[in-house]
Order: sequence, then structure tokens, then C-alpha cells
Amino acid sequence: MSKDKKRVVLGLSGGVDSSVSAKLLLDKGYDVIGLFMRNWDSLLNNDVLGNPNDLFDVCPQEKDYLDALKVGEALGIKVERVDFVEEYWNDVFTYFLNEYKKGRTPNPDVMCNKYIKFSVFKKEAYKLGADYIAMGHFARIKEIDGRAHLYKAKDLSKDQTYFLALLSNDQLKGTIFPVGELTKKEIREIAKENNLHVYNKKDSTGICFIGERKFNEFLRNYLPAKEGVIKSKDGKALGKHFGLMNYTIGQRKGLGIGGIKNTNNDPWFVIGKDLSTNTLVVSQDENDLLSDMCIIEDINLINPILNKNLKAKFRYRAKDENIHVEFLDNNEARITYNNVKSVTPGQILVFYNEDECMGGGIIKEVYYKGKLKNF
Repeated sequence: MSKDKKRVVLGLSGGVDSSVSAKLLLDKGYDVIGLFMRNWDSLLNNDVLGNPNDLFDVCPQEKDYLDALKVGEALGIKVERVDFVEEYWNDVFTYFLNEYKKGRTPNPDVMCNKYIKFSVFKKEAYKLGADYIAMGHFARIKEIDGRAHLYKAKDLSKDQTYFLALLSNDQLKGTIFPVGELTKKEIREIAKENNLHVYNKKDSTGICFIGERKFNEFLRNYLPAKEGVIKSKDGKALGKHFGLMNYTIGQRKGLGIGGIKNTNNDPWFVIGKDLSTNTLVVSQDENDLLSDMCIIEDINLINPILNKNLKAKFRYRAKDENIHVEFLDNNEARITYNNVKSVTPGQILVFYNEDECMGGGIIKEVYYKGKLKNF
């Protein structure tokens, strides 16, 4: 490596975003090494789910690794492979299961960033002589007066700052997001122009350890489902559910009670879970999904919040909502807002000041007009 070249270790996933990131970094004169992360034991899926002969259909990471190698060959960069299976199990998958046991709805992608991609990955990158790390996330980052500032991507439809909100400032420092100023269309065009075979590769969706299988089928292998009663909010039994963990607040499909209608023929949706009685509570009144206050815990601030009137996302893909923040003891905060639907314990609430992501926390309790909601 030339002494005047800075080394960047890039998380090369085998997808188009990280592949184009590698090309852009090379164009800027960096010495680039691709690092492919193996975070899940694909054979474990086969053992647990009883499908030993179809590895790629269960988890596509082995095919992704081959794609990463091919991209590295096309660009002339070295690609290393690193195994974080144990760390992923301990810090991400165990969290995922524990949240479902509590009746909450977790977000493992957020924890994967916090504990894997910007933690153990970063340590591995430094072993390879990295001056910086890079990821193919749709986000932008600037370092101002020695602190990292995280901003939404140019392509707001792909923005991933929500999943980065629990990173510390130190985790974000020394990070490059090469595609943050590009649209997805522009990324695919760059890949095609440079003969990168992944230019039309489908975006990965869902969670790798579940793969193409149905979520409920996968979860049942780790958390045995316990059937219970579905009741209306006034206590009328309407049917049976197949495990509270398989439902989330606001869910309309798959309840199995569609034939029971009110005079307006309105659909049923989930408004709560009672773990003490193993009861799923449903309603046909959308106002039952509204809340105006929540408590968040385990708060992470990327930078200090000076303005207590901010915007927030209550879940990925949700629109930004006006909020007021009141910090409490024990790293908690009271968040007040105006009638937002389906605010869900376990999900991440993310703070924004204009287009800057300020941090976030985990939703602990949800209230409406001063009353705790049984979510």
C-alpha cells in the first residue's frame, strides 16, 4: 500500500449498494479491502428447520459471499471473510427472542448495527490496518469539530438512518457512507456501467436468519406457540390465536376472525396483548390504536439535544411526527405527540432535528389521555 493512500475496510455484502461503494471509494483514491460478515450459521437453520438440502433457500448468505468475491475480482480488491456468528447470537438473536418473550416487537437490524457492523466489525477492520470503515448504508455523515453528525440520505425512500440511531458518536466517527448522496437508480446505473454483475440484484428484505421462510414458522422453533383466546375490547370471545408473539399492534391480516363483522363491515385489528391471560385484544375502531405519549428507555444520543421540540419516527417507513422530549431518570424520556397510530413497545423511536438523526431509544410504555395502553 502506498504510504499516501488511506485504507478503507468496507462491509462488502454481495449486494449492489456495497459493491458500488467499493467502486466509489477506489475512484477517490482509497486503498480498499472488502470484508464479508458471516453473522448466522446457515447449517443451524437446516438443523432446526429440517431442510438440510437447500442451503441457499434458507439463508442466502453463502450466495452473497460468492457475489462479494466476484465483485472483488472485478474491481481488483481483496475480499476477506470474517465469522461473527457467536457475537450475533449473543447480542442480536438473544435480544430478538427475549423481546418476543416479553410480548414486544423488536428490531434486530438496529442491534446488528450497534453490536456487529459498527463494533466487532470495526475492531476487525483495525486489525487490517483501516484508517476508515465504510458501509453501503443509505445515510450521510459529516465530522464537525471532532464529532460525527448523521444525516438522512439523499434518496429518502431508501434512508437507513433509523437503523443507525443507537450508534454512539465514537462508533460513527471514521465511517464513510459512499452511496448516501445517490439514488437507488443511480447506484444501479453505476454498477451496470462498470460491469458489476450485481447491478440488477434484488434488494435483500427481511432478516437473514429467517430467509424465505414464513416468520411464524421460524419463530415457533425457538419460542413454542401457546394458543389463546382472541377477544374484543369489551371482552367478547371471537376466536383463537396461535401465540401472542405472532401478532403486532395494528395488524389486520391473518387474524382468522374476518367473518365476524359489525354493521359497517369494518376490519378487525390488534390493539393489545395481555400476557397474564394469554389474550389477544382486537377492535374495529381505529381510534383504539391512537396514543399521545410514550416512555422510551435505553436512550442513545449521537449528539446532545438542545431543542426539545423535534421530529421522530416511531418505526421504519413511518412518517416523521412532531414530538416534545422530556428526559427522565434511568436513561428514560417522556415523549408527547398528537395522536399517532400503532406506537408499539419494543420498536425504536428515532429523534430527528430537520434531516439530522440525533439518536433514539426503545419504546417501553404507551399512553393515551393519561391511561397506559395494554400493548
